Amino acid sequence: MFAVIRRSFVFCFYLFLLETNKNCARHLPTAFKLKHHNNRELAQTLKDVHRNCPTITRLYVLDRTSVRGVPLSVIELSNRPGFHLPLKPEFKYSANMHGNEVVGREMLLKLAHYLCDEYENGNEQIRDLLNHTRIHILPSLNPDGWEVAAAQKPSHIDWLLGRQNANRVDLNRDFPDLDQLVFEENNTSRNNHLLSELQKLDYVPQPETVAAMHWIMHHPFVLSANLHDGDVVANYPYDEARGGKNRDYSVSPDDETFRHLALSYASKHKHMGKPDNVPCRNQTPPEFGRQGGITNGAAWYSLQGGMQDFNYLSSNTFDITVEMNCLKFAPERMLPDEWDNNKDALIHYMWQTHIGIKGFVRSEMTGEPVANAVIQVTNVTNNALSVINHDITTAGTGEYWRLLTPGDYVIKASAVGFHPRTKLVTVTNTKKHSAQLVNFALAELEKSLEDPR
Repeated sequence: MFAVIRRSFVFCFYLFLLETNKNCARHLPTAFKLKHHNNRELAQTLKDVHRNCPTITRLYVLDRTSVRGVPLSVIELSNRPGFHLPLKPEFKYSANMHGNEVVGREMLLKLAHYLCDEYENGNEQIRDLLNHTRIHILPSLNPDGWEVAAAQKPSHIDWLLGRQNANRVDLNRDFPDLDQLVFEENNTSRNNHLLSELQKLDYVPQPETVAAMHWIMHHPFVLSANLHDGDVVANYPYDEARGGKNRDYSVSPDDETFRHLALSYASKHKHMGKPDNVPCRNQTPPEFGRQGGITNGAAWYSLQGGMQDFNYLSSNTFDITVEMNCLKFAPERMLPDEWDNNKDALIHYMWQTHIGIKGFVRSEMTGEPVANAVIQVTNVTNNALSVINHDITTAGTGEYWRLLTPGDYVIKASAVGFHPRTKLVTVTNTKKHSAQLVNFALAELEKSLEDPR
């Protein structure tokens, strides 16, 4: 009897300590079931993560709803949610752009839960990631399409039903086609931020597309990935082939960096990057496993109006597409295995936000930040002289981030009203470490020499 009373007292005292000194207690993992969450459950799941980790999360919605009025919900994870901190890069994951491609949707809900629990439980890797990266997660860009696909009977899953939005538009063919501006012969205009170069569109983009475009243009995203189903491969730009071809390797100026980014995901996936990975039944040669689990988008098949190329050509964002599962609307029983397949890859890919260089461009005279300064890069590794014909620009705070693979580079910073300045930089990319800091102080031009524009 005394032993029972003693155990009860110890248990009650333990509960008292948990209640009165929560800082000394470990965060208890929250319950999460990998299942097909409907749109209401998706929103509630994000609210649950925020409730469990209020100091490292923030909920918001994009500035347009779906056609049927469903909010496009995002959760942000960072040690200072809601604030852009100097030189802290921003990253985004999105999924379910095609409503019947659902594995990414569930993986992102699980990822948000995982990051919350692991951060609170003191996982040093996750704490370091969130302390140095501002992460945005959009589990579903096409909730209306999901509703259509989810209404099917499990025994009769149609390959296309629910792919489009409620207006029967494929969202991944609905973005402004900026590739054509790059592909034009004798195009000597800007090689970046090309949206302003379009005179007009001959169609009205869907509300989900407009919401994604505004999201991309509003935040200084450095890196992102969009999650799909239909195969198992990491796909990188360009998605559109030159000359109207149906299939042809379409090299971007940052092809080497994009190959690295795609490989960084595929190599950490349990199967994607392995030569013996069993190809999907619908897969046509080449078998992606023999390519390290990656492919150039247009070398697989060409598409116009995709979000991947729009990210790269309209902003400073480097974006890839990850195909996670062979099936459309994969059954729930597959989701735990898919988390096991993708967890390490999802986390490792976010760390790639920190490769290359970053820094400030400021006025040498005043110390004020220089917005819209142009960062140009020339690869001089092994005595090469290869201009990377895709510049990036500084944010309003004078910050920039430039993803690069290891090597030697000449970096040039220039801006209207200032003398340009160059630096020779050796990029090393220390694993899980902030990008190298390369700041520029630009001397102002004399008034008589200023560009009259």
